[in-house]
Amino acid sequence: MLALAMAAFGAQADDEGRKLFSNVVPACALCHALKDAGAQGEIGPSLDELKPDASRVEKALRLGIGQMPAFPQLSEAQVKALGRYVEAATR
Repeated sequence: MLALAMAAFGAQADDEGRKLFSNVVPACALCHALKDAGAQGEIGPSLDELKPDASRVEKALRLGIGQMPAFPQLSEAQVKALGRYVEAATR
């Protein structure tokens, strides 16, 4: 029962993360390529090639990195959903 609940939670996080990837302002998809999201951005690194884990994505969203700005407008739950989504989409 617990495993089923965790799987449902993971699917919801992936759905939320997928939506955020394309809809957060500025959208991740503008700069990053990510096949699962249909994103072909060429400014930032290709996430399909980089294959960052969730904690790396979360840190980049909180602090920014290189030309990428921080995203202080995102809640902690949104940051975590994006991290989980990118990690799952690139594995």
